[in-house]
Amino acid sequence: MKSVGLATGSAAPVRLTSYARGGGCACKIPPGELEAMVAGLLPTPSAAPAPSPGQTMGPGQAPTPGQALGGDEDRLLVGIEDGDDAAVVRTGDGTAVVSTADFFTPVVDDARDWGRIAAANALSDVYAMGGRPLVGLNLLGWPRDVLPAELAGEVLAGALDVARAAGCLVGGGHSIDSPEPLYGMAVTGLVDPDRLLRNDAGRPGVPLTLTKPLGVGILNNRHKRTGEVFAHAVAVMAALNDKASAAALEAGAVCATDVTGFGLLGHLHKLARASRVTAVVDAAAVPVLDGARESLRAGYVSGGTRRNLDWVRPHLDAGRAGEDQLQLLADAQTSGGLLVAGEIPGHPVIGELVPAVAGTTLVIR
Repeated sequence: MKSVGLATGSAAPVRLTSYARGGGCACKIPPGELEAMVAGLLPTPSAAPAPSPGQTMGPGQAPTPGQALGGDEDRLLVGIEDGDDAAVVRTGDGTAVVSTADFFTPVVDDARDWGRIAAANALSDVYAMGGRPLVGLNLLGWPRDVLPAELAGEVLAGALDVARAAGCLVGGGHSIDSPEPLYGMAVTGLVDPDRLLRNDAGRPGVPLTLTKPLGVGILNNRHKRTGEVFAHAVAVMAALNDKASAAALEAGAVCATDVTGFGLLGHLHKLARASRVTAVVDAAAVPVLDGARESLRAGYVSGGTRRNLDWVRPHLDAGRAGEDQLQLLADAQTSGGLLVAGEIPGHPVIGELVPAVAGTTLVIR
């Protein structure tokens, strides 16, 4: 067994990020591969019943899971079809349940900070749907012959701190002995089914607002490779998206997603595709963390970011944007902000939705 100390101040602190190939949401399975994996799970138009009189189905529009499967499945308001942030199920009493799960390898070396970030990231899926979290369950994978149990305890404690700040109970969870450290949460929440934020509800003429700056993926990559600590990036990742979600609902928004491992361009591509619109991004208006541009120029770019950009290129009109700018916009975020179709006071408008341009979901100007 390799002898290591706690990342919180022992004589031989462990660098948690060195125990994993990837880090944070940058270790996600690439979006194109993921969509291929789940393609067989999607409802197909041929499985749906014939439309009733007066009912129409738009070109290329897939049926809802209830149409495809029949029975109680029509209570599934949001499922797998458009890769939204969480599943939403109508309960029948005027409310709906939001359910999500999210976990990843260490994104920072400090165990407690990793727990805080992972919890904020998991809770964000509920906020991105317009909901409020009720209870979370820990999901822990730990190389028990390599890293001390006390370190895992620090991860769990950090997550509990953030869950408490969110008013979310933590009711246990599940753990396994794994080759790499993994942590996250499964979260259940409630949402008003008539006030959902979903990624297929965007409409032309609506502005786009981003509630956290980009660049954490780049700074995390630099942290993993050099050990430099970027406290401002940690603070952004550990911050909850609760207030942004409430502000979006107050402003009457109906379309949103959070920006995580697929980067701004990846998540915006999914939103525009699901909503059958084109998204125009004003690159100069996109907020960026201090030090991110310099770190990008120094080569601190994750493989996840490069895969994100490769995925959206066939659907992207990049205009005059250079490769560095595109990599920043595709930067694989961990616990990023909400991307809202609507104007949210106190946050920058970074673009707008326009009528669909054939073959193009994203335009950079």
